[in-house]
Amino acid sequence: MNPRVALALLTLLAACSPRDSGDAPVADAPAPPVADRQVPVNAGTARLSFAPVVRKAAPAVVNVFARRVVRQRVDPFWGAFMDDGDQERDLVQRSLGSGSIVRSDGVVLTNHHVIDGAQEIVVVTADRREWPAELVLDDARDDLAVLKIDPGGKRLPTIAIGDSDDLQVGDLVLAIGNPFGVGQTVTNGIVSALSRPRGRDGGGALYIQTDAAINPGNSGGPLVNMNGDLVGVNTAILSPSGGSSGVGFAIPAKLVRKVVAEATSS
Repeated sequence: MNPRVALALLTLLAACSPRDSGDAPVADAPAPPVADRQVPVNAGTARLSFAPVVRKAAPAVVNVFARRVVRQRVDPFWGAFMDDGDQERDLVQRSLGSGSIVRSDGVVLTNHHVIDGAQEIVVVTADRREWPAELVLDDARDDLAVLKIDPGGKRLPTIAIGDSDDLQVGDLVLAIGNPFGVGQTVTNGIVSALSRPRGRDGGGALYIQTDAAINPGNSGGPLVNMNGDLVGVNTAILSPSGGSSGVGFAIPAKLVRKVVAEATSS
């Protein structure tokens, strides 16, 4: 073989041979572990929502309109210009609240302060039908009232009265009602505290405290648990502005059940 050709082959073989650097070969870095993932097994885990609870409870939530006529003294300055000289005039006052149908034959639960002194009470159901209502029981101390409407033999949707003793601080709840007259509205929150006293004297019902938004017009509407049951009646808020500030109060279902039973026992 030509010496030049042999030298070229040796040089090529040397260039193609692995070189020992004295270090162990570097292995490829392992792939990062894949996080465990599961395919959603049902609609509930695919999209969490309060909608099933609302569908169960909302048809039984009503608006309560109360009308009362009061005598109001007229400012003496304007009274001097009245032809009859009467210093008093009738003033029509209207209030708006919410309520719950607790019996299919038309028994409705609301707050005392919603219907206090009313000469006329009208209940508007979720399907927008209007019903004249009769006052069956008025409990001013506990701020509860029971009304009766006549569905004409038809069965109305109802909400079950749940167990307020089963509530714990941190439980999810919904407040359903008609705040400011805008129409049925649902807000959510948690049970913030239990057994809050009513007023400085501690009289009346002990309240459930919640941060679910409660505003004027929500009074008398239900506080609902995740089973769609009424666990409280929304009745008051603590607010410097008059609107929701995250401190609302509801009368517990334990007391509500007693009042409804008393009203329907006869």
